[in-house]
Amino acid sequence: MTRRKLITVFASFAAAATLGVGYMAWSQGQGFEPAFRNQTNAPATARITDLSTSIVADGLEIPWGIAILPDGGYLVTERTGRLNLIRDGKVQRIGGVPNVLDKGQGGLLDVAVADDFAITRRIFLTYSKPGGNGRAMTAAATGVLSEEMTQISGLKDIFVQTPAASGGRHFGSRIVIDNDYAFITTGDRGEQPSAQDPRATRGTVVRITLDGGIPKDNPFVESGERLGEVWTYGHRNPQGAALHPETGELWTIEHGPKGGDELNRIKKGANYGWPIVSYGENYVGTAVGSGEPRAPGIEEPVYYWDPVIAPGGFAFYTGDLFDWNGDILASSLNPGGLVHLRMQGDKVANETRYLEHLGRVRDVEVDSDGSLLLLTDEGNVVRVKPEPAT
Repeated sequence: MTRRKLITVFASFAAAATLGVGYMAWSQGQGFEPAFRNQTNAPATARITDLSTSIVADGLEIPWGIAILPDGGYLVTERTGRLNLIRDGKVQRIGGVPNVLDKGQGGLLDVAVADDFAITRRIFLTYSKPGGNGRAMTAAATGVLSEEMTQISGLKDIFVQTPAASGGRHFGSRIVIDNDYAFITTGDRGEQPSAQDPRATRGTVVRITLDGGIPKDNPFVESGERLGEVWTYGHRNPQGAALHPETGELWTIEHGPKGGDELNRIKKGANYGWPIVSYGENYVGTAVGSGEPRAPGIEEPVYYWDPVIAPGGFAFYTGDLFDWNGDILASSLNPGGLVHLRMQGDKVANETRYLEHLGRVRDVEVDSDGSLLLLTDEGNVVRVKPEPAT
């Protein structure tokens, strides 16, 4: 990348930073032509207008991640640094969480439980780890939750992003447990070129063992072309990740700049293009990278949004309450609410919006009964069901 392009990149982020959270309200990007039909602006289906919402818990401070416990109840993080057990409408604080840098988009972020939690009581957290002098890294830690659900013991880091960066944006930080492995998404930390840096784990999806080891079948282990823990690279800020219920493949959703939020099907060793190409533009109106939306050797998004939805977490629906099996349900921070993508294989057929009145929705999970659980920035855990027929 030339010096002139680097100056443009960093000037764009500086200008965006002065605007604060309002940057999510940018509307249209460059209006690129999609690579294939329904890659963006897929037609809407008839809305299910009768959705029932109820409050499971309230009074939380920016809840960020939720994990469903096998025997009922939920673990919910608050970005300010608290982990909570929510059961029977009560919120109970859990001790032993890591020290976080609560700055900007950083803090205590995602939470997941081990597949064998009922036996091991093992949980996983992601967070912004302080790195000194105001710098921080996306990190993941694991520990054991006590029988009383009050304390984590034996907490240890299993991943720490390199290198550390200043500022409080683009931590990524979703964690997905896949049998004996963990996928962790990381953002570029606001430093665009680092998403292509072969010696960094910024702007990547990493894959590690549950104790932090590097699997031998990771794509760059033998070649040394990139760090061994890297599974894919070229991401901007992926805050959503989930395993496909049929194929077991990892999919992610990530924030684009002005336009160009992306839904990606994650392929081992692939480059997802940031900041070489993008379906959006920098916040000040300048082109990203080459100014093109695609290039040879770079993986196309399955779907992109322009204007953006500012996506948080998402889930594939599996359940009986909605006729949505295999579809994607994504949270939206701006304009807010829930985004439903009707899927046909690995392509999007339709897109429909719901529950905009809830405002900024940070995460969505499917509960064991098929209902949906939404986390809102207003501090609520909201259950969503179809309205009963009268």
